[in-house]
Amino acid sequence: MSSRPRVLLADDHPGLVKALSRILSVDCDIVGVVADGNEVAEAATRLQPVVTVVDLNLPNIDGLEVCRRILRSNPRAKVIIMTAMLDGGIASEAVAAGAAGFFGKLQAGHEMIDAIRAAWAECSEDK
Repeated sequence: MSSRPRVLLADDHPGLVKALSRILSVDCDIVGVVADGNEVAEAATRLQPVVTVVDLNLPNIDGLEVCRRILRSNPRAKVIIMTAMLDGGIASEAVAAGAAGFFGKLQAGHEMIDAIRAAWAECSEDK
């Protein structure tokens, strides 16, 4: 197993993707970036990330449905949902969809790295 978690980013805001990639690349290997909800599940299957970080509001298919699709094809996958809309109801929906974590985009930094590490540790324990 790699000493760094493999992360797939799914967000349609190039500036945010650039910033997250820069922050996460210190501790993670960014294996891909996807901007369209239709493409995330296929990219996750092809790239085999340890964690897929998915924006709630992706074009074509929202992040909750993306999460469900990824988990249908790989029940052991770890998906973290992020959003600019901080609403308790959305957090509950993310958990119901099977997300391993949920946080606001304004928290995207150390909190995201901590969530990725926690999901990665769960994957390591499963083996």
